[in-house]
Amino acid sequence: MQVLQGPDARRALTRTFNDLPVPDAVLARIEATFGEPLSPEAVVERILADVRARGDDALRDWTGRLDGYRPEVLAVGAAELAGAVVDEALHGAIRTAIARVRGFYEQQPAHGFLNHGPDGALGQLVRPLGRVGVYVPGGLAPLISTLIHTAVPAQVAGVPDIVVTTPPARDGTVHPAILVAARELGLTQLFRVGGAQAIGALAYGTASIPAVDKIAGPGNLFVVIAKRMVYGMAGIESLPGPTETLVVADDSASARFVAADLLAQAEHNGAEPVLVSTSRELLIAVQAELHGQLEALPEPNRSWARDSVLARMKVVLAGSLDEALSLANLYAPEHLCLLTRDPWSLLGQVQRAGGVFLGEASMEALGDYVAGPSHVMPTGGTARFMSPVNVRDFQNIISVVGLNEATLRRIGPAGALLARAEGLEAHARAIESRLAPEPGDTPGAFLPS
Repeated sequence: MQVLQGPDARRALTRTFNDLPVPDAVLARIEATFGEPLSPEAVVERILADVRARGDDALRDWTGRLDGYRPEVLAVGAAELAGAVVDEALHGAIRTAIARVRGFYEQQPAHGFLNHGPDGALGQLVRPLGRVGVYVPGGLAPLISTLIHTAVPAQVAGVPDIVVTTPPARDGTVHPAILVAARELGLTQLFRVGGAQAIGALAYGTASIPAVDKIAGPGNLFVVIAKRMVYGMAGIESLPGPTETLVVADDSASARFVAADLLAQAEHNGAEPVLVSTSRELLIAVQAELHGQLEALPEPNRSWARDSVLARMKVVLAGSLDEALSLANLYAPEHLCLLTRDPWSLLGQVQRAGGVFLGEASMEALGDYVAGPSHVMPTGGTARFMSPVNVRDFQNIISVVGLNEATLRRIGPAGALLARAEGLEAHARAIESRLAPEPGDTPGAFLPS
């Protein structure tokens, strides 16, 4: 285990957003599927162009080609949705997660304001988006939590129309837990389509899948590239990359808990676990714990986590907790876990993170499911300028300007002067036409007397 310090640590934790890595196995699959080597961007361009041109037929063909099942009917029917069953304990956990996430976001102010004063009225209207698309990854496991953590903030924002897409299994079914969660959320528009083709359908619209105003939800490399390519046809909440966790720990931390939190993220494909500690003894103890806990994981989780630990884990020895927090802010992690003697005393120093998790009872893994805030958070250093999914992601803010005559006379000349300084004469004259109307103009309440 290489331990970084000082300038080496700062260099290792300084980053800019990059595209997701492309594993050799993915490139080999592309060549096998398309009969020639193509970049992931070229693959997505072909799929999006086909979806735009052929609509549902393209969705059926690409789903059959890439997911192993060609659905004649893309929509999940009412009977299938109503008949989905999971065991009672899981059903209860789904209800708990929905209630916790809804309760959290209902605390976020969602209203606008309109201030009437001496100048007239200035304010903001807040309006929900008309239709939102939620992408729920399938693949290796059904991400029930992603559906909850994207759809609930949209519902709290007031979005009246939510469309869900998710890849089908090879027998064409959608996992019953996703269907149960959708039913509990009151969602009825579900489609068995995944990948770049689903993003294209949500952006362009097809005979079966309506076009949406915004697409939310994480996905694999091809989903992220597709979201980037369709931006403008539809909004996107972010371009999520591999998950990451940075743990700050002092000599009071449990090596067992630190290792467990790092591995909880490491088992995601492409994840980057980072440990920053003020205690060299803890770093040594965590290394031993990582080995033991890795060996205790079942396959394939063990292999996924080992790959993340060996290929991407960073370990830093900090001279103080102040330095540790400075490094954390430099890295701008998706998840920042503070396992220290007094984590609350450090909260004021946190400047850049998707979410901060304080103490041993607030592990990030719990935040992925039932803590309350959405687990869809900025990755790849984008927490420097982006936020987790929230109610505002699903609303428009409309500025309101309703000035009175006295304010026009007071600030109009300054506006006209700025317009001419920018070379925009028609702007200046539009302002001045109200300040000095031409003879014969019909005066109104808005015109100076």
